[in-house]
Amino acid sequence: MNYIFLFTLCAVILTISAETCQKPEVVASAYVTEDATVLTNVAFTTQFVLKCSNGVKGIPLYAEVEGKALPAVRLSADNKYQVSWTEDIKHARSGDYSVKLYDEEKYAAIRKAYRSGEDPSVVKPLAVVVLNNPGIYLGPWINSEFLAAFLAALVSYAAFSAKFKLLA
Repeated sequence: MNYIFLFTLCAVILTISAETCQKPEVVASAYVTEDATVLTNVAFTTQFVLKCSNGVKGIPLYAEVEGKALPAVRLSADNKYQVSWTEDIKHARSGDYSVKLYDEEKYAAIRKAYRSGEDPSVVKPLAVVVLNNPGIYLGPWINSEFLAAFLAALVSYAAFSAKFKLLA
């Protein structure tokens, strides 16, 4: 009898805690590494506040960016989240990245679609955050050390040529 009561209590608690966000609104900010002169990876970070019309707070979120599944880390009790990832400089492109956000139920549906070979785009995300990468600065075309050595060799050549013309 105690087991039935305990099971019922757990079911009620899970049902209450598994509320879904109705009419989500997202206010986001983003950061992308732009100077990659000494880096091998580009960091992408987006922070956002999720507001639900039914007042649900603290729901676990998951993100998907170009086929990569990522956790959305909750930063505070007021529904502030962060999603971060890195990409190799060679694979990072400039332009918009769509960060699709899913709750637990929709993320489970996405994983099921991948496992069964179905199209995961049929699962509608809870919200989408657009992160813009303006481009990555990879440094100057010519390194300053090479340019300095070239100019020193050019000046030395000009000086010795002028010296030999004067002495001749």
